[in-house]
Amino acid sequence: MIQNPVLRGFEPDPVALRVGDDFYLATSTFEWYPGVRIHHSRDLLNWRSLGGVLDDRRLLDLTGVPDSGGVWAPGLSYTDGLFHLVFTVVDTYAEGWKDLPNYVTTAASIEGPWSDPVPLHGRGFDVSLFHDDGEGADGRSWLLNMRFDWRPERESFAGIELQEYDRASRKLLGEPRTISVGTAAGVAEGPHLYRRDGWYYLVHAEGGTGYEHGAAVARSRDLFGPYEPDPAGPLLTSRHDPTLELQKAGHCSLVETATGQSYAAHIVARPHTERGRCVLGRETALQPVTWTDDGWPRIAGAVPAVTVPAPALEPAPFPEPSATDTFDSPALGPDWSTLRRPATPDWVEPAPGRLRVHGGQSPVGRRTPSLVARRVTDARCAFETRMTFNPRTPDHMAGVTAYYNTRNWHYLYVTSDDDGSPQLRALSCEAGRLTAHPPRVPLPQGMPIVLRATLDGPLLRFSYAVQGAGPLRVLPLDLDATVLSDEHADEFHNGQLRVLGFTGAMLCLWVHDLDGGGVHADFAHATYAAGDAADTEGRQS
Repeated sequence: MIQNPVLRGFEPDPVALRVGDDFYLATSTFEWYPGVRIHHSRDLLNWRSLGGVLDDRRLLDLTGVPDSGGVWAPGLSYTDGLFHLVFTVVDTYAEGWKDLPNYVTTAASIEGPWSDPVPLHGRGFDVSLFHDDGEGADGRSWLLNMRFDWRPERESFAGIELQEYDRASRKLLGEPRTISVGTAAGVAEGPHLYRRDGWYYLVHAEGGTGYEHGAAVARSRDLFGPYEPDPAGPLLTSRHDPTLELQKAGHCSLVETATGQSYAAHIVARPHTERGRCVLGRETALQPVTWTDDGWPRIAGAVPAVTVPAPALEPAPFPEPSATDTFDSPALGPDWSTLRRPATPDWVEPAPGRLRVHGGQSPVGRRTPSLVARRVTDARCAFETRMTFNPRTPDHMAGVTAYYNTRNWHYLYVTSDDDGSPQLRALSCEAGRLTAHPPRVPLPQGMPIVLRATLDGPLLRFSYAVQGAGPLRVLPLDLDATVLSDEHADEFHNGQLRVLGFTGAMLCLWVHDLDGGGVHADFAHATYAAGDAADTEGRQS
């Protein structure tokens, strides 16, 4: 049985693809490197992360993108012996405007190397490619996207657009055509097109990304429509039942096994309370799809289920990754992400037994932050490291953070007082408002320190231990972990959108060098423990 979500934590907007016996899921990454995470399976049951595709500035530049800007809803497809990845880089989205350049890159292997991205257009987002290469088809390719209309008197979500894409020249041909404006639920986006038994099936998201989210299907005998919506209503949604464990269901893509079993990959979220905040962000789930006699796809009850049958494929498990990373590889592993800049040797240096991170900008800096992060995948978990850091001024800080975006985080860090003596402090930022928490803990000069962040549902606690000075000590703070959620991150001012929340909670190693003093921190290991393991005493060796 498949246990949903199959990709836990911040893994939204999945696009599913099968090439031979291999299945892939690509997910959005927004302001985080590497861009577009890829996950691999051979049975739809067991998954492993391959890391991100867009791993350097040749492929992706995220300098200065806003919180929850960057890479939105990629499209992954395969034809001519090449993987095709199309993606949007959202440079701006607030105050009625969106700057939305779209690109295409290709590779013979899912692990690259990927070609230099070619710009396509900037009319909308959520791009995907449809290759019309089935029986009787002409073999042409088509780019889909939602059309964004900036004009104040118009609906900004202006429908689903289709335009021919020439694979040889990597250029768009002709003019775009609107093939659907969606359903009464509104906000048609995330389109994917499929061909089956002489029908073209348009699958798209609707209802926005919150608790009204859903997925709809329409079909036509002609590529350009008109497209008839499924008379049964949404393919999938949680909007009518707040008691479902999996909420915000929608944004589907379809994939078929070699034996003809169909599945939908889609978004879900797991709130701490009914229709409350979702610290884990939007996650990826799978549902079996059956086809009616008259040719409509169906998900049982049109709602997401936690446990569903796996396809009739040979089980193909992967080795369990280690809970502790000692940074023995020359590059960061696939579970790690960095904020707005790739993990280059000028600021991130893995070496056996330690990760050296050179200090970067302040918490609101969007050019050179020094933040190395992994996704929170469990409501109860702990993240621990042993750090050596020698701050010289209050402008030097390093430690662990539970992070959502530049305006929402909790930070346990080592810094220096004005007289140069090291101390341990805790700082929170909620919707941009800073709170310094007592106590200030004096530290011995130059000693390694164990730092731990523990998530217990909606609560976050910090603890520490100086090397060789006994067990971990818990700071007397119960911090609100739900500020690390999409729901809290959304901000409007006088009815005008200013900040979006589309990602999820991260646990991170963070280093600041605000005066340009050239400081760095060394992290001997990083351990992520889930569930009951989060209650065990921290490592101090």
